[in-house]
Amino acid sequence: MQQAVLGTQTQALIDRANLHVATTYGRTPIALVRGAGTKVWDADGKMYYDFLSGLGVNNLGHCHPKVVEAIRQQAGQLLHVSNLYHIQPQIELAEMLSHLSFADRSFFCNSGTEACEAAIKLARKYSHDHFGDGRYEIITFENSFHGRTMGSLSATAQHKYHKGFEPLLDGFRYAPFDDLKALEAMITPKTCAIMVEPIQGEGGVNVPSPGYLQGLRQLCEAHQLLLIYDEVQCGIGRTGKLFAYEHDGVSPDIMTLAKSLAGGVPIGAMLAREEVAKSFVPGTHAATFGGNPLATAAGVAALKAIHEEGMLENCQRVGAYFMQRLKDLQQRYTFIKEVRGKGLMLGIQLDFPGNQFVTDCLERGFLVNCTVDTVLRFLPPLIVTESEVDLLVGTLDELFAKV
Repeated sequence: MQQAVLGTQTQALIDRANLHVATTYGRTPIALVRGAGTKVWDADGKMYYDFLSGLGVNNLGHCHPKVVEAIRQQAGQLLHVSNLYHIQPQIELAEMLSHLSFADRSFFCNSGTEACEAAIKLARKYSHDHFGDGRYEIITFENSFHGRTMGSLSATAQHKYHKGFEPLLDGFRYAPFDDLKALEAMITPKTCAIMVEPIQGEGGVNVPSPGYLQGLRQLCEAHQLLLIYDEVQCGIGRTGKLFAYEHDGVSPDIMTLAKSLAGGVPIGAMLAREEVAKSFVPGTHAATFGGNPLATAAGVAALKAIHEEGMLENCQRVGAYFMQRLKDLQQRYTFIKEVRGKGLMLGIQLDFPGNQFVTDCLERGFLVNCTVDTVLRFLPPLIVTESEVDLLVGTLDELFAKV
């Protein structure tokens, strides 16, 4: 494979990064310096259509004006105070999340992995408070992804992420995804909760069968377990509803959010029903920067923009159009095994590794992703248009025709 020639400014930034930045990422050889809407530009001025949204962070598009203005105003007023004090934008965001979801209370942090850590701790604490010792296990699912800190890593049932970090934390069992009978057989007197992504993201854009979430809810009620939804990737409008669980109308006891909650600013949140949330009392959990004025002001602006600008409706309409265009490709190319997803969280299952298509799309000005080796994943901003979808699908068609 011939490597594309990089511009001088991009190459200079990459050279500096290679000297000083930790090598924890397999980085694509571009350096992005500006973004607006669905587009980003590299250091040499080349434009790319972003069909990855910073791995689901830029749901509103890059530098949404209302989020940018909220950040500017808040940065000039109050950047940070401790959670020893009440914080106005944090209160506003918590109120909004309660009005929009099943939850009564929100705990704020800085990332998805932190939100999942908080959910794990709350589930264990609630179980200890109500059932005593020895009831601490959480069942998660094969091909799940909940984060990379030790608790959330232990909850993540993908062994490739575990290598070199064993022993993992005790208290997690892994069940097959979308198999209620297998799950029920794994419930024991030690089980306190079930933790699931309503749609698996990193695991390959895996959508469960109709009625699956309802089945989980029934198992939890039968065994007095908590139901935890990880909506870090599939939440905040990604599937055409503000929260993915709304498609099924099955509420959890705890839910985690992050990524696009603040329109691009680092944030995490763990939401819970009042009865469950009461197990977190002063001293049981904390995050120094969690719910800081800057991030929560951005979060308030982001949620308002999603509703005021019809982004959920656009996601539903363009998502259905995008899905059909991908299914049209499937009819033409036998190596496409399946097209799946919901809203603007879509994947193409190939019967061979797909990383070459990621590289080829990059050269043609499109940012896409390949996960679990064989699934091309598309997470464009919720403001993407049919014409932009057509540009990408046309490029995919051209590349697929060469196989």
